[in-house]
Amino acid sequence: MEDRYLRYNHLNQYYKKIFGERTLKICINGGFTCPNRDGTKSYGGCIFCSEQGSGEHLKNISISDQVLNHLNSYRGQRANKFIVYFQNFTNTYDTIDNLKKKYNSALIDERIVGLEIATRPDCINEKIAELIHSYSKDYYVCVELGLQTANDKIGKLLNRQYSTNDFITAVNLLKKYNKNIVSHIMVGLPNETDNDIYETVNLLNKLDINGVKIHSTYIIQNTELNNMFNSKTYFPMTFDYYMEKLVFIITHLNKDIIIHRISGDAPKELLIAPEWNLHKKQIMNGLDKILRERNLYQGCYINRE
Repeated sequence: MEDRYLRYNHLNQYYKKIFGERTLKICINGGFTCPNRDGTKSYGGCIFCSEQGSGEHLKNISISDQVLNHLNSYRGQRANKFIVYFQNFTNTYDTIDNLKKKYNSALIDERIVGLEIATRPDCINEKIAELIHSYSKDYYVCVELGLQTANDKIGKLLNRQYSTNDFITAVNLLKKYNKNIVSHIMVGLPNETDNDIYETVNLLNKLDINGVKIHSTYIIQNTELNNMFNSKTYFPMTFDYYMEKLVFIITHLNKDIIIHRISGDAPKELLIAPEWNLHKKQIMNGLDKILRERNLYQGCYINRE
């Protein structure tokens, strides 16, 4: 096994362990919106979020067609097993009946072995947790919850419109149904300190989160963060800063947590800064190099400080 796979828990190795072979995701736009956009809680979303949300913009294509188009393209030849990933905006923000229809419309091929749902912690309740749990008898089921930071002052600046306690409540509810939970955290947020990063990681460790997506904060067009950048009230982080914080996070995370990603993927046509965010291999190779040269591993600094 390659040295880098031994230094932290890679997602692809985790999938091979569960499914016995390479397993890939099919990114789905379920046509959802967000309570932070439709006026229920706020308008415009978080300050870093684009008008199309994360991932591919496929709102005008039916969910079933998105799945079939993927499986019938060259991408469908890259693996034998797939997880449908509801990615854009808040994928539990609808009625139970509509959620069930949307999820079911993606589970239409025997090659699909999993259902992954990205959402906000304030859009999880008992009935939604029960619905998600109902798929567990036939599929691997995973719920992604945005956190970004455990610092509620920064969360307010982000226009997140939910608290860290909301996140804790959602995690505990999903854990009651024994659901696999992945949390999103971000590096390079406005007013961020080293202690903020430490407290965020410490919270995930205490909550026994199953997986983490580590995102670099990038600036894209037509966002409030872009306005802050133009007015010189926010400055993007350097590559070296991100590398150091990435190493800090990984060396302080529980060893059993799966690292689902180590950087956010900015849409090239919308990215304002930082430019290095486009170079995913540079980030991956940079992290591997530091861990190898310093002989560091995931969780190696827990209980040492």
